[in-house]
Amino acid sequence: MVLPVARESTYIVVWEFQVKADCEAEFVAVYGPDGEWARLFRRSPEFLGIELLGSVGNTSRFFTLDHWSSASGLEAFLAANATAYDVLDRRFGNLTVWERRIGGFPSEA
Repeated sequence: MVLPVARESTYIVVWEFQVKADCEAEFVAVYGPDGEWARLFRRSPEFLGIELLGSVGNTSRFFTLDHWSSASGLEAFLAANATAYDVLDRRFGNLTVWERRIGGFPSEA
């Protein structure tokens, strides 16, 4: 008899970025799993990690998958850390041509 594995629900926020030419390495350092954004998010026990994905066909196109324990955990973090979030957003905004939040998605871990 096979028993079902208990799975924990999570919440993933997906962002897409078009990075400026010659800024890719700095972008990866800042937006990757050990970058500035991850260090900020780690202030919350609800933060589970970041995945950074680069496009095979376009070396300036990236996606981040921000993993949170819940949408409400993310919202609480954003409310409590709005100033720090805005500071980083302005500080590293010069690395991208554009960015967009694709959306937030519930997921089974």
